[in-house]
Amino acid sequence: MHPIIIFSYKMDFSQNNLFGYIEDLQELTIIERPVRRSLKTPEEIERLTVDEELNDIERAVYLLSSGQDIQGTSVVASLPVLMRQNPAETLRRVLPKVREVLPVAGVEMQLTAAVSLLTILQEESISIHTYSHSFLHIILQNLEHRDAGVSNAWLETLLAAIEALPKETIRHEILNPLVSKAQLSQTLQSRLVSCKILGKLANKFEAHIIKREILPLVKSLCQDVEYEVRSCMCRQLELIAQGIGTELTKNVVLPELVELARDEGSSVRLAAFETLVNLLEMFDADDRSQTVLPLVKSFCEKSFKADESILVSLSFHLGKLCNGLYGIFTPEQHLRFLEFYKKLCTLGLEQENGHNDNQVQLQTLEQEKKYISVRKNCAYNLPAMMVFVDPKNFNLELYSTFFCLCHDPEVLVRHTMAIGFYEVLDALIGYLPEILELLSTGGENIGTESKLLNFPELIPALTRAEQRAATSLKWRTHEKLLQKYACLPHVISSDQIYYRFLHRMLSIIMTNNVLPVQKAAARTLCVYLRYNRKQEQRHEVIQKLIEQLGQGKSYWNRLRFLDTCEFIIELFSKSFFCEYFFLPVLELTHDPVANVRMKLCYLLPKVKSTLKVPTDKHLLQQLELCVRKLLCEEKDKDVLSIVKKMVLELDRMETSLDAFQKRFYENDLLDQQKEREEHLLLEMEQLEKEKQQNEGRSTSMSDKMYEKKRRDSKASTSLAKTIPMSVSGNPGAAAGKEVKKSKLVRSQSFSSQALHSKYGNIDKCPSKSSSTGYTSVSAVGKGSMFSFSDDSFRTRSSNPSGTAAFSSASTLPSSSRNTSNSVDQKSNGSKESHSRKEKQEVKLLELVKKRMHTKDHWRQRG
Repeated sequence: MHPIIIFSYKMDFSQNNLFGYIEDLQELTIIERPVRRSLKTPEEIERLTVDEELNDIERAVYLLSSGQDIQGTSVVASLPVLMRQNPAETLRRVLPKVREVLPVAGVEMQLTAAVSLLTILQEESISIHTYSHSFLHIILQNLEHRDAGVSNAWLETLLAAIEALPKETIRHEILNPLVSKAQLSQTLQSRLVSCKILGKLANKFEAHIIKREILPLVKSLCQDVEYEVRSCMCRQLELIAQGIGTELTKNVVLPELVELARDEGSSVRLAAFETLVNLLEMFDADDRSQTVLPLVKSFCEKSFKADESILVSLSFHLGKLCNGLYGIFTPEQHLRFLEFYKKLCTLGLEQENGHNDNQVQLQTLEQEKKYISVRKNCAYNLPAMMVFVDPKNFNLELYSTFFCLCHDPEVLVRHTMAIGFYEVLDALIGYLPEILELLSTGGENIGTESKLLNFPELIPALTRAEQRAATSLKWRTHEKLLQKYACLPHVISSDQIYYRFLHRMLSIIMTNNVLPVQKAAARTLCVYLRYNRKQEQRHEVIQKLIEQLGQGKSYWNRLRFLDTCEFIIELFSKSFFCEYFFLPVLELTHDPVANVRMKLCYLLPKVKSTLKVPTDKHLLQQLELCVRKLLCEEKDKDVLSIVKKMVLELDRMETSLDAFQKRFYENDLLDQQKEREEHLLLEMEQLEKEKQQNEGRSTSMSDKMYEKKRRDSKASTSLAKTIPMSVSGNPGAAAGKEVKKSKLVRSQSFSSQALHSKYGNIDKCPSKSSSTGYTSVSAVGKGSMFSFSDDSFRTRSSNPSGTAAFSSASTLPSSSRNTSNSVDQKSNGSKESHSRKEKQEVKLLELVKKRMHTKDHWRQRG
């Protein structure tokens, strides 16, 4: 028997404690009340219930007629879907109900309707004529809604519609009523809306129409009694200036800006200043020096005495302003604006009378936020100010400011500096390609051969950065870094990528647990493979991808293999994918894991798109066979359902032909470009091999020549000693001439034999063809050259008979003059050949580099 332990709690029922318990109970009751109110009564549930047999159109009409507001809002939100599915019935039955409901609808339904009508316009589910006939009046009726948020939402929809509406519709439905809406007798909201519409209309009509019908309204609104209207119209003057041209801008817009810049309202002056800065390019030098500059100087001088919001705008536009007025500044004005910028960079951080900021009167929180924004804008404008002072004067003029901004106490300011100067990791990653390109070229366009030879510590730094990102918990940073590492083929050599980065990407694909990181590594690996310049290395990587991923034990690796194949289809030519990856992909139709087979089914349309008939007819048969097997033998119902959907899609697809077709022209052209670049890589590899072989033969030949010359020199010395002195005159001179003559004859003869021997060996080198069937490069001795036309990159030989380019030594004439000429011609030919090869290689590299820049362009057009 265990003793029963009774815990007794002494409860205090005194008056104070009792009231405390009651208060706690009341709090619980208050917390519970919203839950009770959210419950629906049976009557409410009955009203919210809709017959399930109604179709979408009938349900929408029913809910708009007798439903609650929340149901009507749901119907209005579904208008774009209804217009895509059944536009005629939606316009005939649903839209009239929407017109009835909107005038009495709440704010939420109004906002939803504005967004829905904008979506219908953007999706182009109906013609613009039908849209203007059905929806334009609804938009115009709700423009002047009493709620400012609703009015702005409808205004955004109208401004987007103006871009697409025909001129006549705009003129009759929008411009003509605008004349009365912009009058002083109208409401403030109506006049504000008129200002924004006028700015949008300026780009829709010719200059003479704008001058006759729009500019009078613009002048009237610029002189409105309300400062909000003057400020709003001032901000639209930039759009109006772009529509009327330089001459009218100078005669009409600039005087209005000058007047507005002296307005009593600070917001109006600020709008005038920003518009002047944005229109600097449209003013000539006289206007800038005589009109704009005095206004800007006055604005800057008064800015510290005005509201801090003016300083925020001024600091943001200062870089553009200084560079726009650069040509008309005097040295004194140049220095004054530079000092003004430096003062803004330390705004809020100054020390007064040697005392710390803590001793200064505390600033308000709002002031402090504006000062931070000013310094952030100064950090944003630092590159522009560097141009303003000239980079040569950076150390003298701006280094102290640069140092101050980099050590600013606010993170936002330092982060802005990092975006401009790449000082922190997150900002660095986003601009990594630009940074590496500048490092590789030293800021100059010196071609593609530098490859960071002056920065040997960079590759270890990149490796450490990736490892550090991999071990951190910030997988998004790791993913972004791997994506940016795809730029390395343009920066470092193919061998460096192969030994330091490519295998690391494969390891990440197989070992990392984060799917976006794995996909980023897979795509970057494919880019490395795309620009690898050694066929042996390419084959090794392809083999590893197939064996370790495609045939891997883990189904996760096999899924990543399919992801990799998708990237290969994107980056490589169709023939490359068909040659190496088509059959390994089809083998996964027998995979024991349903998820792998399911992913393969989704990939089948892209796989089929790589085929060309009749060349790939046998692969097309293999694909059809695999699909039939899946249809007949698949047991998983989800996979089978996807297979049936993919079969329908595959049937709708048209297989490309070997010849160009009009409907596939852009895709075929892009694929031809990819295939051409793959050919170029193979040819460049062959060129490098032959160059190395030639250099090796040249080195061995020069060693032999040096040894023979040394022996000949000894022989000639001994011969000179045995020559009898029987020549009259100066015996020493005669002997010297004989020795020189004998040396010259032997040297020329030896040079001729050596040169013919060298080119004879080159002629005997066989042409090496690649295993991929691409055209190879002919031997250098046969005078190979490349045709860089769009049709082909075939190798052409200047000596089709295959005979040696130079005759043998035995056929050389005995004349030393002729021999000398022959040697000179051959040496010149050798130099021209090497020069031509170097030019060809540079051009090949440039063509390959263009591939990445043109890929997005063709993808968008395709």
